[in-house]
Formats: sequence, structure tokens, C-alpha cells
Amino acid sequence: MARDNLNDLVAFVTVAREQSFTRAAAQLGVSQSALSHTMRSLETKMGVRLLTRTTRSVSPTEIGEQLLASLAPKFDDIYSELAALHDKKEHPAGTIRISATDFAIETILWPKLSPLMRTYPDINIEFVNDYGLTDIVEKRYDAGVRLGGQLASGMISARIGPDMRFLVVGSPDYFAGKTLPTSPHDLLKHQCINLRLPVHGGFYVWEFEKDGREVTARVEGQVIFHSIFQIVKAAVAGFGLGHVPAELAAPYLKSGELISVMEEWTPYWEGLHIYYPNRRGSSKAFSLVIEALRYRD
Repeated sequence: MARDNLNDLVAFVTVAREQSFTRAAAQLGVSQSALSHTMRSLETKMGVRLLTRTTRSVSPTEIGEQLLASLAPKFDDIYSELAALHDKKEHPAGTIRISATDFAIETILWPKLSPLMRTYPDINIEFVNDYGLTDIVEKRYDAGVRLGGQLASGMISARIGPDMRFLVVGSPDYFAGKTLPTSPHDLLKHQCINLRLPVHGGFYVWEFEKDGREVTARVEGQVIFHSIFQIVKAAVAGFGLGHVPAELAAPYLKSGELISVMEEWTPYWEGLHIYYPNRRGSSKAFSLVIEALRYRD
């Protein structure tokens, strides 16, 4: 294929990833009709159908998926290297997309990165609130944040927070007239506030450990949220037990609005880490983000 067809391949990768001519055209700065013509011309030159088109959607064919899997990482590497060269020539700049829970964003990422963005106004950061164990490469995020024990394999990581402890908490009003739970099995007798996870629509499973024995509990209750912050508020309001980071519960424990139970079952877990594929390390802007987030005990 001639070199002047590289632009056509870039256009194909964009359409295949976005699965939308509208979004892909906006990214590429061309009209939808021009982009559609480019895709038809590319398919004619290659002699294969790369995209399946309907009135509502567009998606890669089987051959298109194979071509996308081959080309996309190579183009990503090229873009990363070009960004790194720009950093060296000019100054730190670019957009960095980070997948993390709202807890990590509010307690670590935003406090540490907002000063960095004031110092370097050409560094843009997109904070993506995500409770699923998302494949950051597939979703084209630059980095993700998880607990140390949940890190994806083959990634570079850096610790950004201290060890974490999740507490089981409830309000004095909720506990009035009830027997306090002393083990994970006792939670079945209580109203618990669930966290819905985006992956397969399931609930977060509460995890415990005591004397080297790990136990999980699938709990039930009247209230379900998609954010840990709402769980704390609902627990304070007396709607049941919450399983939440100790840092979030601390102010309410101090004021007496919440009571912690089963503390012998709630050990410390390895703290939050930021992780990313190796190719991202070459950008000066990205390196500054990692250094700003790095945990220093």
C-alpha cells in the first residue's frame, strides 16, 4: 500500500474505535461524507470489507477487527513518541486521561494534580469516574488507579496513597435495639447498603480477613448506590450498614454519627497505585503527573 494511504488507515482506526462516523469525523476534522468516501475507497483498494454499516451504527468486520488490533497499538506508539518530542522541544503539554473511582479522584488525584495544572496550564487532565476494573488500553486511557492487589499485569505502577482500611459502619439509630454484628456471617441479619459495579451490573462483594483467613460477604439491603460517598451519607441517615474507606468514615466516627463494628475483620490493604502501559512513560507531561502523585511516606 502506498504511503499516501496512511491517512486512510488512521481514519479507519478512528472509525473502528469510535464505532461512529459522526464522532470519528469530529476527531479527524473532516465531514462525515468525506470520511465515508475514504472508508469505501480504502475497502476497494484492499479488496476486503472492513466495516459493517447500518442506519444506526458502524462496527469492524472480523477482518477489520484483526487490522485494528494490528494497527492501533502502532499508531498509539507513534503519537506518544511525537508527544514526547514536542515536550522536549517546547514545554509539558497534552491531555492525560485517568480512570479512577470518585474516592481516589477527590482524596488523592485532585488535591495533588490541581496545583500541577496551575503551574503547567498546557497540561490537561480528564478524570474518568470508574468503579469497574476497566482495561485502560482498550478504552484508551493513559492511566488507571487501583488498590495494589488489583493491578493489571504487564503494567508499570507507582504507589500514590497509604495502605487503606475499609470499615463496616452504621448509625446509633440503626443499631438501636439490634445485636451488633461480630462476623461476616452476621451481616446477613442486617440491612446493608450496596454498591453497584458497572461490570456485569453486579454488586461489590465485601471483603474481610482475620487471622489469615479471608472471607467475602454478599450483602442485601434496601438501598443501592453507584458511589461510595452516597453510601456514607445513607449510613449516617440510618438506612443500614456501609462498607467504606476509613478516611471517609473518620469525621462521622469522631462526631458519633457512625459506629464502627467488626474491626478485627477489617485489616489494612495495600494502598492505591497509578498504573500505565510502558509507552506512556516517554511524555514529559505524563512524567510530571506521576511524580506529583507519587506517595512519599
